[in-house]
Amino acid sequence: MHNTTNNEQTEQIERIERLKQEKNAIVLAHNYERAEVRAVADVVGGSSGLTRAANNTSADMIIVCGVDFMAEMASVLNSDKKVITPVQNVICPLARRLSRNDLNMAKKENPGAEVLLYMNSLADTIAMADCVCTAANAIPIAGAMGGDSPIIFGPDYGVTYYLRKRTEKEIITLSANGFCPVHHTILPADMIHAQELHPAAQVVAHPECRPEVQDRADYIGSTSGIARFCKESAETEFLVAADVGLSTMLRNEAPDKTFYPISEATICERMKAPTLAKVEEALVTERFQVTVPKEIADAARIPIERMLELS
Repeated sequence: MHNTTNNEQTEQIERIERLKQEKNAIVLAHNYERAEVRAVADVVGGSSGLTRAANNTSADMIIVCGVDFMAEMASVLNSDKKVITPVQNVICPLARRLSRNDLNMAKKENPGAEVLLYMNSLADTIAMADCVCTAANAIPIAGAMGGDSPIIFGPDYGVTYYLRKRTEKEIITLSANGFCPVHHTILPADMIHAQELHPAAQVVAHPECRPEVQDRADYIGSTSGIARFCKESAETEFLVAADVGLSTMLRNEAPDKTFYPISEATICERMKAPTLAKVEEALVTERFQVTVPKEIADAARIPIERMLELS
């Protein structure tokens, strides 16, 4: 039975590769996606790597395996191409935490400030920003922005804390500041317990984690940053404060090292929504297409392109 499943999967992958060639399509997949979906992706990465890939592609069709704001970002950068998401309405709750109204109020209250938004935001709010950033480039981007001007930042509370500790800039927290419900489930108690079980392990954490979790980490960075750090480190054991999928990915990429998720409950179900069957279906049917209204796309392209220039 097991072999049949493997054979079926191999055939499915072959069909997907054939369809990609026929339709001049590429598949972008976030690091948190299922392993088999990452296997058929042309680019696997965090928000930063996927943005760059979406900006540089010459494909006619882009299949985005990720959450809503990632598909919107690909559409903003490729208004002339078909951007397809294999599963409809895969919502990132963090991206919904910030409204245009909240951002307008913050801009009125701080007239001299520049707006830097975390990429985990919807296109209609990104359209109101001066620049965007990801976990991978937040520090250099904040440093490169607007001289001495204060920076209005959001919507993620953990990344705000991470930035504040590592930049000289005045960071104004957006009133509707939110958090990633997945990274937020990791509690300091989980970390202490995991460290008791694995005292020799180094702790790596995503900046969307709670401040008190970040304070106990040996390294804090984006999914790609964590992967790079673990591979280059002389250490061989790591506790990972991020989606469980990252530990799985790290085990594949650094098989000589040991990775333990700090909490087994840290799973972004939304990121696991795309499956091989859904990717194949998306390539065949060309649905669900993601389009951003021209006016919003034109405005949102400016802060995204500024990020790409600055980083």
